Amino acid sequence: MNTITDEQMRERLLATKPYTIVILKAGPNRRAEGADKVVWEHGRRNFQLREDGRLSIVCPVMDGTEVSGVGIFNLTPERTVEIMQDDPAVKAGVLVFEIHPTRAFPGDSLPV
Repeated sequence: MNTITDEQMRERLLATKPYTIVILKAGPNRRAEGADKVVWEHGRRNFQLREDGRLSIVCPVMDGTEVSGVGIFNLTPERTVEIMQDDPAVKAGVLVFEIHPTRAFPGDSLPV
């Protein structure tokens, strides 16, 4: 196994790019009647955001905790907040969100 040098690390870290992480959690109306239909439309919107190149990674979380999902947006935190505030599940109180600016390596992907 090759050892990564400090120089290699510094060089690679310069290539990072800003992204915004969204953490979705169950909102006060998550168990309300019709919430599953709202979540379905939230999912449809996520597919469109992915298609448009704005939402790079979508990870639904289904472990029974309050966390419902994680997404990585290819946008500023400010623009991400605007998009999330218009999300049907957020508007309906089915989901709430928090955002975190981050940096990552462009071109990273999940294994197939």
